[in-house]
Order: sequence, then structure tokens, then C-alpha cells
Amino acid sequence: MGPLPKRKLSKRRKYNRRNHDKLTLNHLVLCSNCGKYKPAHQVCPECGFYNGTQVLNTEEEE
Repeated sequence: MGPLPKRKLSKRRKYNRRNHDKLTLNHLVLCSNCGKYKPAHQVCPECGFYNGTQVLNTEEEE
């Protein structure tokens, strides 16, 4: 038989241990070119700019 706990774990201690398992939201910042929200340190999906330079072509296909 394996090791067993001597006492019951309280709810508070159990949930504090699991506190880091929660999901976190992405950090969003405003794009300096178009002003829409984008993930930090990534190319803007709307205009294709990153750090003031055009990285992707986002021309609309008609």
C-alpha cells in the first residue's frame, strides 16, 4: 500500500495548489498603424505592419 495523507487537505490549500492551472487571456495592444487590437509582439493581422514596417501584404482579393 502506498503512502497516504495523515490529514484531510482543506479546500483552500487544494485550490491554492491548483491556482496556476487557470487559463490566461492574451495580452492585446493597439496597433500603431491601424489602431486595432492585436497580440503583443506579433504582426497585425489587419494591416500587416510590425514595429512601423510593412511585413505582410494584406491586399483584399476581389
